Amino acid sequence: MKLVYRQHAIRRMFERNINTDDVTAALTTGNEIEKYPNDTPYPSCLWLGYSGSRPLHIVFADNTEDDERIVITAYEPDSAQWLPDFTKRARV
Repeated sequence: MKLVYRQHAIRRMFERNINTDDVTAALTTGNEIEKYPNDTPYPSCLWLGYSGSRPLHIVFADNTEDDERIVITAYEPDSAQWLPDFTKRARV
């Protein structure tokens, strides 16, 4: 499946010092932690993966018709907003 980066993702990755190798590593090592089935034009999900020891959350959607995985955004989860394993949001 080909990775396609939305302009928003590229901008945010640059701001957050996340590169395409980081995203690839995180997508290879991680798991889906939330589903967004009502997103359009394709259902998306939140993925937790790691680039080395760095946790990353990636939001992506799969366009299976064109064999594309569309990266919407990527960020390092904030420990104040997530439980220690970064799979569930902390209750505030």
